[in-house]
Amino acid sequence: MSATWAWETCQRHVPTFGKGDEGKRNEKMTKNKYNIAPETEAFVERQLAQWPMAASNFQALEGVEVKDFPGVGLLDMKVQFNPARRVSSAAKVDAASLKARKCFLCGENRPAEQISEPWGRYEILINPFPIFPRHLTIPDTSHTDQRIAGRIEDMCRLALKLKGMTVFYNGPRCGASAPDHMHFQAGNTDFLPLPGLLDRILDVPEKGESARISVPAGLPMGVAVIEGYDPSEIASIFESLYKELPVPAKDEEPMMNLLCYEPAEGPEGLVRLVVIPRKKHRPDFYGTEGDGCWLISPASVDMGGVFITPREEDFARIDATVLKGILEEVCRSPREVEELVDKL
Repeated sequence: MSATWAWETCQRHVPTFGKGDEGKRNEKMTKNKYNIAPETEAFVERQLAQWPMAASNFQALEGVEVKDFPGVGLLDMKVQFNPARRVSSAAKVDAASLKARKCFLCGENRPAEQISEPWGRYEILINPFPIFPRHLTIPDTSHTDQRIAGRIEDMCRLALKLKGMTVFYNGPRCGASAPDHMHFQAGNTDFLPLPGLLDRILDVPEKGESARISVPAGLPMGVAVIEGYDPSEIASIFESLYKELPVPAKDEEPMMNLLCYEPAEGPEGLVRLVVIPRKKHRPDFYGTEGDGCWLISPASVDMGGVFITPREEDFARIDATVLKGILEEVCRSPREVEELVDKL
């Protein structure tokens, strides 16, 4: 099967909308200024009203510096200077360090001010060190390792629940600062450049069409996109791709970042799962000491087109060439991903 064509017999096509489908995104979106579901915004507001530290960090986002780098391949990228994210970028994720600290995602170790909303086997929390205007963390209720196997349907259903938000997964060596506790995160879809780009260049499958997979051209890294209306079909295709991805020595799953969202254009219930296979945890220049070191530890948000720099010196010197070099170093190439999808 060619990587640019759909799974099994589904063909690519020009999107078509009947009269009843016009403005579907307006039906799915909401009237609040963050373009997220009203119940999600109400939860965030309730939490911020009783947690001053988190409220201060969200307020501080309004003053963060951002640089724009258009045309990294087809992707227009941004870089955010966010000092509060140093705790994540510099996180020690080796076994000894994880064992020595209390898990901050376990209920008994969370701040007293933090509230949660139950959702199946997960809890929805705000992330007190945000990147997005609205940023959530969704941990498993039990302390279990960060592994994606068997959880893609959950991810798709979360994306449908958290309208206007992209749900994302960082593999244990692909940006997760708590690789010992399974969790997703979610943030405003319109904050990330990659979903908007995919919405513009990919055809919209018709309602009822089977799920399909494709490899978009023109990106600075290899990406496989699985889209459809049935989370179980999306999960099935993902599982086939998962089996083709190499597992590094001493790891328990392939290295990857995942983004999952409801596209800005398309009928209600359409889900797009973006799979970004990785080959390295961090770029070679990663470090905290020395002139040649950069404190950049790429995760799903960076893959989505917004790089996070917690140090001012890195923010000042970064450019499009550095961004492209990081993506090429830590991600698999478009050709490699095409070859993997061709095996399905």
